[in-house]
Amino acid sequence: MRRLSRRTVLSGIGAGIALPWLESMAPARLLSPSAVGSPRRMLFLYVPNGAHMALWTPASEGSDFALPPTLEPLAPLRSEVLVLSGLAHDGAQAHGDGPGDHARACACFLTGAHPAKTDGAGLRAGISVDQAAAAAIGNKTRFRSLEVGCEGGAQSGPCDSGYACAYSTNLSWRTPQTPAAKEVDPRLVFERLFGDGDEAGLGESREERARRRTSLLDFALEDAARLRGKLGADDRRKLDEYLHGIREIERRIERAEGETAASKPPPARPAGIPPDYGEHARLLLDLVAIALQADLTRIATFSFANEGSNRSYAQIGAPEGHHDLSHHGGDTEKLAKLGAINRFHVEHLAQLLARLAGMKEGEGSVLDASMVVYGSGISDGNRHNHDELPILLAGRGGGTIAPGRHVRHPGGTPACNLYLSLLDRMDVELPAFGDSTGRLTGLEG
Repeated sequence: MRRLSRRTVLSGIGAGIALPWLESMAPARLLSPSAVGSPRRMLFLYVPNGAHMALWTPASEGSDFALPPTLEPLAPLRSEVLVLSGLAHDGAQAHGDGPGDHARACACFLTGAHPAKTDGAGLRAGISVDQAAAAAIGNKTRFRSLEVGCEGGAQSGPCDSGYACAYSTNLSWRTPQTPAAKEVDPRLVFERLFGDGDEAGLGESREERARRRTSLLDFALEDAARLRGKLGADDRRKLDEYLHGIREIERRIERAEGETAASKPPPARPAGIPPDYGEHARLLLDLVAIALQADLTRIATFSFANEGSNRSYAQIGAPEGHHDLSHHGGDTEKLAKLGAINRFHVEHLAQLLARLAGMKEGEGSVLDASMVVYGSGISDGNRHNHDELPILLAGRGGGTIAPGRHVRHPGGTPACNLYLSLLDRMDVELPAFGDSTGRLTGLEG
C-alpha cells in the first residue's frame, strides 16, 4: 500500500483539497493516528446574552447527573461532554467602568482581560487563548486559525455604553489592540479553505464557476480518481465520504445563495448567507468541522451571534429579540422563550459534536482528539453577572480529558484556569494565562 504524506492535497484549477487522516499516511506498522501523534484541536463556540441557568445547570455532580432541559439535545453524546460549573470571568466585571457588561463579556471570554472602556481610540483587551495557541503551533497547518460567526458588525464606533463595537463583535484577539475579525459568509469560508488561496484567483474562479456552473470540487476529481486506485478499501471509503461531505456543503451553499437572491435582501448583505439562521449556523459549523478533519487548522472560534444581539427566533416561537428576552425580570413566559433559544443553540452544538464524532481517525475520531468549549461570558442576562457561567467542554483532548460528568468548582474559579489547562494539552507551555490562578482540576476524572 502506498504511503502518503499528511500534507497530500488534491489539486485542480483554483482548488486545493486537503485530505483527512488516512491509514495510508501512517508509517508501516503504525496504522492509527494515536500511534503517530493525532493532532489535537481546540474549538471555542460563543453564545450571547447568557442562559436561563435553572434549565442549564445539572442538579447533581459526577457521572450520574441528569441532563437538564437545555442540554437534553446532547443526550446521544452525553459521554463526550463535561459540564463545568462555578467558572467566572472577573475581567468582565465593571471594576469602576459602569455599564457595558455585554461588551466586556465578549471581549473577556477568551482573553480573561478587562477591556479598556473606549469607543475607538485606545482599544485594548488581551490576547485570546486561541491566538496564544495559534502563535505557538499555527505554523503546522495551512491556516493558523479560523474565525467564523453568524453576525458581522462594525469594528469601530460605540455599541454598548461607551464600549467600541470591536469588543461586542470579536471573540478572537491576535494582540491586545488587534481583534481577529470573523467571516460570516459560508461561500467565502468555503473558498478560503478549498480555493487556491490567492485573492485575485478566487475572484476569477468564482466568475468562471458562475459561467460554467462547475463545482470547485470538480477541478480536483481527476486527481482524486488517480489517488483512489492506490488506496486500500477503507481509505477509498473514507476518501469518498470526505469528498461527498465537501460536495454536499458546496451544494447547500449554492442553494442558500439562490434563496438569498430570491428573497432580495438589503444590498449590504453579503451573498451566500442563508436567509434561514439555523442553516447559516449549520453550514458554518460544518465548514469548521471539515477544516479540522483535513488538518487545515487546529484552532477555531465560532460565534452564534454578537454579544447583546437582539436577533428574533420566531422560527422556534420566540419572535421577541433575544437581548430583550434575556432581561426577563422573572417573567415565566420570557424565561420559557429564553430557554427555547438556549436549547436551539445547544441543538447546533450537538449536531457539530455528532459530526466530529463521525469523522474517524484510525481507532478514534476527530472529536476524541478535540477540545470544544461552549459557553457565554454572561450567566443570567437579567443580572448581567459573570460568575457561575454556562460553560461546557466536549471531546477527550487526545485521551487527556475524561468527559461524561458534571464537575462543580468553587464559585469564582477563573475560566482562564480551564484555558491554561487546554493550552498545556496543545503543547503550548505558559506559566499563566489571563487572570488564571493555576490549572483547572477535575478534567482527568
